[in-house]
Amino acid sequence: MPGKWKETAKIVGQTKIGKGIYSMWLQTEEIAGHAVPGQFISVYCRDGSRLLPRPISICEIDREMKQLRIVYRVAGKGTEEFSKLETGGSLEIMGPLGNGFPLSRMEEKHHAMLIAGGIGIPPMVELSKQLPGGKSIVVGYRDELFLTEELGKNGSVFTATEDGSAGTKGNVLDAVRENDIQADIIYACGPTPMLRALKAYAQEKGIECWISMEERMACGIGACLACVCQSKEVDGHSHVHNKRVCKEGPVFLASEVEL
Repeated sequence: MPGKWKETAKIVGQTKIGKGIYSMWLQTEEIAGHAVPGQFISVYCRDGSRLLPRPISICEIDREMKQLRIVYRVAGKGTEEFSKLETGGSLEIMGPLGNGFPLSRMEEKHHAMLIAGGIGIPPMVELSKQLPGGKSIVVGYRDELFLTEELGKNGSVFTATEDGSAGTKGNVLDAVRENDIQADIIYACGPTPMLRALKAYAQEKGIECWISMEERMACGIGACLACVCQSKEVDGHSHVHNKRVCKEGPVFLASEVEL
């Protein structure tokens, strides 16, 4: 298994890119040089009352500059604390964690569909940069769009919004059907109902589908067991049909997990 490092990362810059959504670039020593698309970092709070770190997906990787970009939504006191930090400040982080998306599966394929919803969108930016071949990128929002410009540099972007303010009115699968998007392989990240629908769609169409279940994570380090999901095969450690999203995932072949 690849190594992981705990570092004090310097904040290169932070901007608000949407309602409650922040983009932060971090200067690292080791993590950026070893990270792959689909992995995440654990970010530690300074407040001692919040012991468990916050798992946040990696949005972009700049290996040359040894920098990482994370894009996160303020969802509680931990992420609210991060949002108030400024350039020049620092954060304790650990990573890279998780298994990432299998880029090699694209070698024998021709066209990929990258599908994401909500805060599952950030990891698709680095994936779209590193994944070879043709890409259709389908992203779903409640209303306000973010990261579409970055995604558009690496593939054709199709949007879906719940209120119909941009793109297709509805969800990501509505956009797939409306635009008649075809693909040989699917990479997806987003809320569980979206992944459940995608799994059924992929089975129906006979398309290989890889899903990131990062929404299910809590501590990100395998300690709290809040992220356990059911799997078809028996876990070698616990001998039950379970996998920890933060350890064995967050990326799984959709047909191997129960949603």
